[in-house]
Amino acid sequence: MKNHLMRKNQVLCVALIVGVLGSAYEGYQVRKIAHANAALQRGAVLEGDLYPFHQKFADAYQQGNAGHYKHAIQNFGQLLEAPKQHDEAVFMPNEQLKSQIHFNIGNHLFHSGLQRLVEADGAIQEQAKFDYLQARAAYEQSLKLDPNNQAAKFNLSLLHGVIPKHIKTVPQDPSGMEISNLPQGLP
Repeated sequence: MKNHLMRKNQVLCVALIVGVLGSAYEGYQVRKIAHANAALQRGAVLEGDLYPFHQKFADAYQQGNAGHYKHAIQNFGQLLEAPKQHDEAVFMPNEQLKSQIHFNIGNHLFHSGLQRLVEADGAIQEQAKFDYLQARAAYEQSLKLDPNNQAAKFNLSLLHGVIPKHIKTVPQDPSGMEISNLPQGLP
């Protein structure tokens, strides 16, 4: 009987030590996450490589707030691409987070289109039309991923109020775009 109680006590001691170590680790993780959330609420960019996805999301969001819509759209688009495999675990966004990313892309495209001036005859510029159509596609993708996204529904209805019903645009010609500082085409 004494031997049986001794083993039982040893097992309970091991369970207690594992529980204390697990609680300490979880406390450390909660503290680290709280620190990251506080930095994001202050509007600061996360330092280090602890949260690369969240860092890129915060950077894209800050760029959009600063009015750099094209850079924000590009960074949000990179978040939707397949993550690169590293030694550590890779954060995979769920459907709701992907919906939020598409919603943000739509917002920045919508703002970009609103900033464009109208032509002398009152017609919408081609770039603004292109931005509006891309914003509509982004909002629709957001709603496809999360049909309960009320903000996306509202912004999509606002967008439909801004753009004409039968909007047509000329496809964008990328031949004049520059890669780095080197122009494309013949010198």
